[in-house]
Parts: sequence; C-alpha cells; structure tokens
Amino acid sequence: MTMRSDTVRAVVLDAPNADPRVVALSPPALTPGSALLSTQFSEVCGTDVHIWRGKMPGVPFPMIPGHVSVGVLGAFSRQLFDIGGKPFKEGDLVTFLDVHETCNHCFQCLVAKQTTRCPHRKVYGITYGVKDGLLGGWSEVIWLKPGLKLVRIPKELDPETFIGGGCGLVTAIHAMDRAEVKLGQSVVVLGAGPVGQSIAALSAQSGAGQVIVVGDPASRLEFAKRMGATHTIGLDMPAADRAAEVRRITGGRGADVVIEAAGAPDAVSQALDMVRDGGRVAVCGQYADNGDTPLNPHRQINRKQVEIRGVWGSDYSHFHRAVQFAAQFGDKVPWREQVSGRYTLAQAKEALEAVERRDVLKALIVP
Repeated sequence: MTMRSDTVRAVVLDAPNADPRVVALSPPALTPGSALLSTQFSEVCGTDVHIWRGKMPGVPFPMIPGHVSVGVLGAFSRQLFDIGGKPFKEGDLVTFLDVHETCNHCFQCLVAKQTTRCPHRKVYGITYGVKDGLLGGWSEVIWLKPGLKLVRIPKELDPETFIGGGCGLVTAIHAMDRAEVKLGQSVVVLGAGPVGQSIAALSAQSGAGQVIVVGDPASRLEFAKRMGATHTIGLDMPAADRAAEVRRITGGRGADVVIEAAGAPDAVSQALDMVRDGGRVAVCGQYADNGDTPLNPHRQINRKQVEIRGVWGSDYSHFHRAVQFAAQFGDKVPWREQVSGRYTLAQAKEALEAVERRDVLKALIVP
C-alpha cells in the first residue's frame, strides 16, 4: 500500500501547556532501511499529559506526541524481517519498539545489561522533535527509522485489544519482571490506571494468590476486578487504614510484593507500609518528577529488610511479550474495553484533558 499524499497531517505541541495544533508536513524520504507506517491507533497516556504540562525534562519542542502505536506497514526501501526471519510485506499490521538508537556499546548496554538506561536512547513521541521527522504516533503516517524494531500483530489478535493494553501493558510486563511475583504470593498494586490494571491482570495470570488494587475512582476499581483483582481498596480510606486493611487481607503480615503504579510520590511511602518484612517493592509510577516524599528509612526499610526496585522504560522483549500475551489472553482479559475514548487529530486537546481528568481509562488518537 504505497502512500502517495503530498502532505501528512500531524499533531504538534509547540511548548508546554500550548494548545495542540494540526499541521501539514512533508512525507519523509525513504532512506535505506526505513519504512512508512499508516497509523491506525496511537494511544494517549499519562506520559503525554506530563509532556504537555512541562513535567518531562529534555523534550525537544515542537514535537509530535504518541509513543505506542499500531499501523499498517507501507512502503519500505529494503526488505525488513521479524526476529524469526520472516519478511514483512506492505499491508502487514505492526507495532514497534518506541525506543530507538540504543547504542549497544556503552557500559549500561554491555556491562550492566540494562539497555533502558542507555544514555543514547531516544523515544518516539517523547525525545524526538518535529525537526527530526514524523517520529510521533499522533500523525497520519509515522516514519520508521532504519534499525527500528517491528513487532508483527498476529491475525488472531484484534489490534484494539493490543493498543487497549498499550504502553500500560508493556510497562506492566517490565514491572512484573522486576517484582518477580511467584505463585501464590500476595500482590498489592497501587494505582488503578492503565499500568495498574495490566499489572493486576498479569499478577492474576501469573498465579498470585491475592491481587489487591488500591486507587480510585470507584469505576476503575470495579474494572480492576474484571482484570483479575481479588480485593480493591479506595482512596477514600485514610492511608494508615489502607495499610491496615492490606495486613488484614494478608493474615497480618503485609503483602509479599507491592508494585507502585500511581505516580504520586507518597504512594512509595505507602507501599513500604504495606509490604511484609522481607518483601519487595517495585516502583514504576514515578516516570515524571512529581516531587519528594518523606520516608523513615529505619522503620520502613532497614528494620523490615525490604527490597526496593525501580522500573524504567521498556526494551524489545517487553513489546514482543506484550503482543504474545495479548494474543493468548485477549479473550480472558478485557484490554479492549479499557478504550473509553477515541479522538481525531483535531481533538487531541480534548483527549489530553480527558486523560488528565481521568474521565477515560484509555484514550486513542485515530488519525
């Protein structure tokens, strides 16, 4: 499917808090190894709100938002292959790892083996500017740079099921890796947004004995039960009472694992109050700097022998497994139903405001 339009419509953010505007841009030239993607869906997530509100340092305004997308593969300059060696063809439905330019020669890549901390990495829809090209998903066409890692959407997977999970599902997989949830363990998930919902689903499917989701509003907690939560706790209950309720549910000990996906700094302190002695806390919600929070290192960490792990970014394995998991469990986990708002390019501001107000669980831009 060759794309012949002389211009491509895309959403541009000129500066923090500026109204998004739709502009007509020139389609990119096909350099060796590059390709074009006709955007079918691109999600609107909390990161996009952070960018819009100026909470993400280093964003090269003006820029095109949208870092997790699904689309139809168009023209490409030379043959592209998936990790199994099967060639891609025009018309294939794909998603792609939004992280690019990871160097594979620095300390973080080769020694620490944590490519998400590579200092050279860039991210579509976050750290590329308009001057770099059509490198954000809120656009009719996305330029797939040479070396970008594509993931085929299998025929049995509804693309809206995958994008309904979106970056929340991808992040949740990384969080689960870091949290190392074991069969029969009790898991507390702080936050009932898209990341927390997918962590609840993955915990349940991984054999957790109890999955306790803490958050609000009530509608999201009800949805969390459909995703696999065995218990829910609302934020209308004071923090000390929430911790006491977790201990009650877990036989007085506290949870084996607590995964913070709320984004509020004080959620980290609350996680330390909910985890059992010798338990593990994984922090994945602090993607933007929302400020400091007081901790008591003796009472909350040292005396309890708590293990704390951060979770940052995603690599190819997380996207690959997200597609596989969505294909295998899409009939059991209602990711598709998380999509509660669909917006055109011209409605990008409405989409951002809806996500910011938490009026929707998952919003999509449909170019």
